[in-house]
Amino acid sequence: MGIAPGELARRAAVSTDTLRHYERSGVLAKPARSPNNYRVYPDDAVARVLLIRRSLAFGFSLAELAIVLRERDKGGAPCRKVRAIAADKLEATEARLVELTRLRDELRALLADWDARLANAPPGARSGLLDSLPSLNPPHLPKEIRHEQPAHSSPRRTHGLSGHWSHEAREKRTPARRRSKR
Repeated sequence: MGIAPGELARRAAVSTDTLRHYERSGVLAKPARSPNNYRVYPDDAVARVLLIRRSLAFGFSLAELAIVLRERDKGGAPCRKVRAIAADKLEATEARLVELTRLRDELRALLADWDARLANAPPGARSGLLDSLPSLNPPHLPKEIRHEQPAHSSPRRTHGLSGHWSHEAREKRTPARRRSKR
């Protein structure tokens, strides 16, 4: 019989655009077509989409899932790959926790210093809070907030924060479009 995309999306609590994205990513098989050319997913697609969502919630990427699920769909047993990926996720999470703990401690110390500066400043006077920030590239800060610049970067970009805390998010951004000269 099969499931229409809207019904599958409703049951799995995703959008139909998400279903198409999963298809393009290779984690959800392209649906069959009905005689009137409507997309029809197999009945087990709900379980598949829910599996994908649970995996994503635990940090698996769609690319990783595509490899594992492709092998699984061919009758293979990718369990060791799944375990290895999860172990890598745990290791990365633990490293990030160490970085975040260092950042938290640095921010606490910074705020304590700033509170003292503000307490000693006359009302309405500047306290130089931003000027008192630690020097560039302190080794104890996470790399996401160090002011490291690639050799090819513009000297005007002097901060490591650009709206994202995660280096992964920065890497996934698409480059800005160049304006065409008319």
